[in-house]
Amino acid sequence: MSGGEEEPNELRSLLEIVSDKGLNVLSIAELERLRILLIAKDYGRNKKADRSRKKLLKKINAEMFDRHSPRRFF
Repeated sequence: MSGGEEEPNELRSLLEIVSDKGLNVLSIAELERLRILLIAKDYGRNKKADRSRKKLLKKINAEMFDRHSPRRFF
């Protein structure tokens, strides 16, 4: 099944974009896709990678929240 092979490549390319340019350059759809791919990825054996995955998921959620309802400072 080609979808199984495509997912790691898609995850890798999205992670490269995030590491080079940050989360700001991704669209909402790309952020959602990255979030889904990260949730599906299992880093159970590697604690450091799992910790990094959880931190990135928190940042993605915060970025999506900010775009849907931007914070206003008075």
